[in-house]
Amino acid sequence: MLHELKNIVRNSLIARQKGIKTVLASVVALDGSSYRRPGVRMSVQSDGKMIGAVSGGCVEKEVLRQAQSVFETDIPKVMVYDGRYRLGCEGILYILIEPFDPDPSFFDAFEKQCQSRESFNILSSFSKEESKRNLGGSIFRLNNSTFPTYKDAEENTDLDVFEQQIRPGFKLIIVGSEHDAVELCRYASSTGWEVDIVAPPDDPKSIDHFPNASHYLGIDETQFEQLPFDAQTAVVVMTHSYVKDLKYLSVITEKNIPYIGLLGPSRRREKLINEMLEKDMALPDSFFQSLHGPAGINIGAETAQEIAISILAEILSVIRSQKPISLRDKTGGIHQ
Repeated sequence: MLHELKNIVRNSLIARQKGIKTVLASVVALDGSSYRRPGVRMSVQSDGKMIGAVSGGCVEKEVLRQAQSVFETDIPKVMVYDGRYRLGCEGILYILIEPFDPDPSFFDAFEKQCQSRESFNILSSFSKEESKRNLGGSIFRLNNSTFPTYKDAEENTDLDVFEQQIRPGFKLIIVGSEHDAVELCRYASSTGWEVDIVAPPDDPKSIDHFPNASHYLGIDETQFEQLPFDAQTAVVVMTHSYVKDLKYLSVITEKNIPYIGLLGPSRRREKLINEMLEKDMALPDSFFQSLHGPAGINIGAETAQEIAISILAEILSVIRSQKPISLRDKTGGIHQ
C-alpha cells in the first residue's frame, strides 16, 4: 500500500510546483463488503488528473465529481457511496475527501520516512453522521513529528478516528541476472514492490537491463551478507549456477527473511542443503521454514513470465499467511 501513497505524495508535490491543487480521498470506513478495504487512497488534482484508485474503477468518477466542492471551499467532506445498487459488492463506502496541502517540510520528511523502512501512522477524523460530514481531516505521524494534510486538519475527539499503520514497502531481492530474473523484476515492480538485483561483481549486466529496479548490486556473497534484511523482504536465488547459489544462500541462513525462494528442482535443493549441513550442522529451523524450493506455486507455469507469476503468488501467500486455493472454495469473505 505504501507504493500507492508514494505515488500520490510525489504527484501532489509536482502539482503544487505547477500551482495545481490536490485533494486526498481515503476510504475510512466500510459497512459490508467492497472491492478494497479501508485505508486505500487516491488523489484528485484540480486539472482533473486522478492518481490511484479506491475501487475497481466504479467509484472514482463520483470521487472526482464530489472533489470539486473541496477545491472550491477547502472544506473536507465525507462521501457515502452505496455499492449495493451499483457495484454488486453489498457494501457502503465512507470516503473522506480533504484538501491535501501539507506544510512544505512534509515532503522531505515523508521521503526520509520511506527510506528508513520504519512503519508510520495516519489518523483520519471523520463522521458517518450527515450533520458532521463537513468536519475532519488526516494527520501523518512521521519520525515523531505530525503533519496535517491541510492547515485546519486536527484530531477531533468528537469524531470517529480511523488509524492506519503504514508498513515499509515490500522489497524483493533477486540474486541472479538471467532472462527469468528480468521477468521476475518486471512483474514484481509492476506490483509496487521495491526490487534490488544482486549479481556477481564480474556480471556484465547493469540496472538498465531490469525494468523499474531500485538498485543493481554487483557484489559477492561477503558483501551480500552485509545487506539489511527485514520482515518486509523476500529473497529469490536464481543465478543458474550451483556454486553461486550455494555461496549466496549460505550467508543468509540466520537472517530475518520471511521468504527465501530457490529456483530449480527438489533434488537440487536437497543437494544444496546437504552441502550446507556438511559445513554447518547448526542451521536454524527458521531457515528451513523460510526456504521455498522449488520456488512458486503449482499453476503449471512454463514460460519465464508464468514462473514469475507463480513465485510472486507464493511470496504473497507466505507473507500474508494464506493457503493458495481457488476463491470459489473459500468459505467466508475474501479478505477474512
